[in-house]
This record gives sequence, structure tokens and C-alpha cells, in this order.
Amino acid sequence: MRGLMFGVSTTPGEPLPDDALPALKALATVPMDLREIPDPALPADDWVILKTRLCGICGSDAKQVFMDGDGDNAMTSLISFPQVLGHEVIGEIVEAGPGSGRQVGERVVLNPWLSCGPRGISPMCPSCQVGEFNLCHHFTEGHLAPGIHTGNSSTASGGFAELVPAHTSMAIPCPDEVPDEIAVLADPFSVALHSVLRNPPPAGGKALVYGIGALGLSTLAVLAKLHPDVEVGAIVKWQHQADAAARHGAKAFFHEPQPALVESICDWAQAKLYKPWEGLPMTFPGGVDIVYDTVATPQTLEVSVRVIRARGRMVMTGVSSAGRFEWSPWYFKELNLIGSNAFGVEEVGGVRKHAIAHYLDWAAAGGIDVSDMLTHTFTLDTWRDAFGAIARQGETGTIKVAFDYR
Repeated sequence: MRGLMFGVSTTPGEPLPDDALPALKALATVPMDLREIPDPALPADDWVILKTRLCGICGSDAKQVFMDGDGDNAMTSLISFPQVLGHEVIGEIVEAGPGSGRQVGERVVLNPWLSCGPRGISPMCPSCQVGEFNLCHHFTEGHLAPGIHTGNSSTASGGFAELVPAHTSMAIPCPDEVPDEIAVLADPFSVALHSVLRNPPPAGGKALVYGIGALGLSTLAVLAKLHPDVEVGAIVKWQHQADAAARHGAKAFFHEPQPALVESICDWAQAKLYKPWEGLPMTFPGGVDIVYDTVATPQTLEVSVRVIRARGRMVMTGVSSAGRFEWSPWYFKELNLIGSNAFGVEEVGGVRKHAIAHYLDWAAAGGIDVSDMLTHTFTLDTWRDAFGAIARQGETGTIKVAFDYR
């Protein structure tokens, strides 16, 4: 099959001018190439093979391809190379192991976590026993190479290929009423659902979503569905993001750069603003109740801790390169900075099931619609164009980009 392999030598792209975007420069030399690679084999008899229909490009995929970081990342201890990236998959079962209980032809959405079940570990760890697959204790053990999810294990190749192996528990049935273009959005929506369920805004409060990519737009949609009484603002970088945020319930819009950003949020929150000798001002004691930061750079963290009210919360669903930010408001206002990692089995309205299943059921019933999030699709042959569109999102208007194999 054809697969986009990361961690191999490649033919560099076209030379770029000195003033080109750093992401485009990295893309030109990224150690990734489209190759003919062996078809995946069933790791165990309770696995299946999926034929990829669509695979979304996650922000984590893009950051890796753009080589965003210097290697100082603790997560590298949990993954293995070379890899075929891609974990936002809608596909069709084309081979079913005798112990999988599945049928060829089933259309499914991938739950990508390589937790105890997929790794053949029994008894399951305490996290997996309660459906918290994102916190599995055994991401480097069992019969698979290290990797927290599909696409970052050398023996569990991802959706940037024509075929994808999956444990039967990872293949979540997709209702016929949900087309591929909507099903492929299940993963980012589930990330947002998990973050809001674990960290709900206060009734009648003010919530702020930082960044309107796929995670930010999904967070707006979850807030609108589950907390319609909350006033929600969005921090955007480009007009197409503001337009999308408005369609999904945002009532206030704030544009970078700083420090006017902090001041405008302060006005919206009707808080008192304090201006220091140097750097950004901060609100105190008032401010927004909660910030869902889907970008999580040092710059966004610095803004967030300045605009959150005393003892408020910031929920970090994005991940970026480490760097300095001035964090004195964090301790002074006794803020809660909370990480939110992916998803698992979630409870909504007394119903407990996998986050992806919640999304698919809502989508099938018309209770949620984030179809406008998928803005661009590409074939695997044009992978440099796909990532180039993400790098130039200010001019291309991308939110979610996917590879289309149909």
C-alpha cells in the first residue's frame, strides 16, 4: 500500500525564499515521504484492518511535520519510529480477525488510543477499567511498539496510508445517516467534549475559547449544546475564524495582537484592569470565569492568566513548544491551570458511552452540526499541498484539512 512515512529520508521540496514562513521551510525538509510500504497484518485475532476513506490532519500531526519544537518533550518517551501519522479516521473494515466479532464492510470511526485492550494486556489498568483510555498505564508495553495512539507507534500505522490496523474496541460503528465528511470530525469534537465535561463553565458565566481551529470550533459547539446560558467569547487570528465562531455561538470576538487583546477582554468581562511597569496588564479580582486554550503557546498562556478572574480556570487542550511566559498572575489570583488530554468514555445527561459514540449519535439525530469545520480535502499524492494550506491558513481559510481516499 501507499503510506506517508515519518522518520525516513525524503526528497526536499522546492527551495524557498529567506522570508518564507518557518512552517513552510520545515515542510520543505521534513523527514517524511510517500512510499510503498507493506500492508498491515493483524497484530492479534481480535483486530481488524480498515480501508481509509477520510483521515483528518490533527494539529499534533501538523506540529510534528512542521518540526515545531527542539526535542525537549517528555512525550517522546512514549512513541516509536518510523511512523505513519494520522489518527482521525473514518474507514471500512476490509479484514476481520476471527476473534474480533466484526464483519467486513462495516463503516467505522477510529478510536485511536493504544491502551490495554489493543495491547493485549489483562487485567486492564485502573484507568482503562473506567474508560479513561487516554491515561492508560501501559503505552509502552504489550505486543505493540510504544505509542499512545494510532500513528505514533511503529507497529500501529495511521491514516496517512490506505490501510489501518485497529483493535475491535477501536472501531466504533458509524450510523448510516452520518456521511464520511461529518464522521471524520469525531476526534476533535470528542477532545472538546472531554474538556468541557471535565471543566464546565459556571451557570450564567463567561467563557473564552482561545483559537478557532478544529478544537476551538468544536469547543464552541459543545458549549452551545450543553451550556446555552453561558456567554462565550472567541479569540481569533483571521476573519474566517471569526465567521466560523459566530456560526457556533460566540457572541464576542477578540483579535490578536497584545496588549489591546487583554484590554478588550477586560471590557467584555467588566473587570478592573491593572497596568504593570512592563508587559501585559491584568484583570483583578474579576475577569472571565474560564478559558479553553486550544493553542497553548507561551503567548496564549500569558494572555489567559491575565484575563481569568481570581480562582478561575484555564483548560489547556492544545500543545505547543515550551517557552517562557510571565506567570505571576497564576499564583497571585490562585488560578487553576488544567490539562485536558483527548477523550475516553464520557457521561452526558446520565448516559455513559465513548465520546465518539456521543458525537456520532448527536450528528445522526441532527443535534450537532460542525460540518463547516472540514474546509479542505487533498489526495495523499498532494500531501505537501495539504500541509502548505495549513501553514498558510490566514490566506487559505483552512480549519480542518483531510486526506480523501475515496
